[in-house]
Amino acid sequence: MFNPRVEAMRPSATLAVTQKAAELRRQGISVISLSAGEPDFPTPQPIVQAAITALQNNKGFTYTDNAGTIELRQAISDKFKRENGLDYPANQIICSNGGKQSVAQTLMVLCRPGDEVLIPAPYWVSYPEMAVLADGIPVAIDTTVESEYKITAAQLEAAITEKTRILILCSPSNPTGAVYSRAELEALAQVLRRHPQVWILSDELYEHVLFDAEHVSFASLDGMLERTVTVNGLSKAFAMTGWRLGYLGAPLAVVKAMDKVQSQLTSNPNHITQIAALSAFSMSLDPIHEMVKAFRERRDFMLSAFAAMEGVVCPKPEGAFYLFPNVANLYGKKTPDGKTIENSNDICLYLLEECRVAAVPGIAFGDDNGFRISYATSLANLQE
Repeated sequence: MFNPRVEAMRPSATLAVTQKAAELRRQGISVISLSAGEPDFPTPQPIVQAAITALQNNKGFTYTDNAGTIELRQAISDKFKRENGLDYPANQIICSNGGKQSVAQTLMVLCRPGDEVLIPAPYWVSYPEMAVLADGIPVAIDTTVESEYKITAAQLEAAITEKTRILILCSPSNPTGAVYSRAELEALAQVLRRHPQVWILSDELYEHVLFDAEHVSFASLDGMLERTVTVNGLSKAFAMTGWRLGYLGAPLAVVKAMDKVQSQLTSNPNHITQIAALSAFSMSLDPIHEMVKAFRERRDFMLSAFAAMEGVVCPKPEGAFYLFPNVANLYGKKTPDGKTIENSNDICLYLLEECRVAAVPGIAFGDDNGFRISYATSLANLQE
């Protein structure tokens, strides 16, 4: 009896696993949760202090411009130019309640009924569901361990049809940590130049969580700025998940349409968060570098642990804070109590019920051969 597009959506598997782990904890059962993509570091003090000072001075209690304060949008414009080589004036930027809202509104604006949305798999669980809600058709492009979970130019060319409207790229990737090199992105851009009807949604939320790779904004490639929506936010790199601030840069017509949508859904993002966010764009990045250093140590520990496990293959991620081990070689084997492991749901259920470790089944990310582990938790937890 509900909207058929809502009926067609699946709930977030990541949130479902996190909630299940929380339920076990409430029962007094100790669970090590490796499911949520949330840094276990505090928000840097300059950001916190900016919010405190604003509140003490009776600021941040009112509505702002729907797209965010002009001061914040100008700071984001400066950031795009300084760090990404992108020319998005302040009027081509809109701030929302988290990167998730930015992605959803992009699909709402660009996607028309029946349009195809290309999504490399493994993908973030929300991409296909958001496409469905926008009345589009999600089309997965499968990747493999051998390709380090990255699509090739040949795959992209083969996937594009007359109905293709949007390509979603996420680099560094959730859920795999894969990072596309400049050469790999340029190869994709060469394909897209032959198909001018295709928009690109470039999700760059993890751009500062990099290890041995360069971050390249897709819109910085020749001819891509005018057809790319660049999404970013503060949740991951600045440990501001609960503050809720995402932003994007896009061609003016897209931003105007998105501004209209947001005005009817939520209006402006949290005013206090906007004030605090100004500090994020002016502060030293030393706290971020320390966090990334810890993530690297955890990644290296987990990779060495998986390397010692028979039947497990795990590519080395160059960004974000996730691993996506391929465990297909374990399917068909039995658990100590005689249950047969047949898929990623089975193995994650076994890990949770028997080992008290929460991970997210790969089927939720479009790849049933593996599962996602977030190492945004302490090294002691990972060792245990």
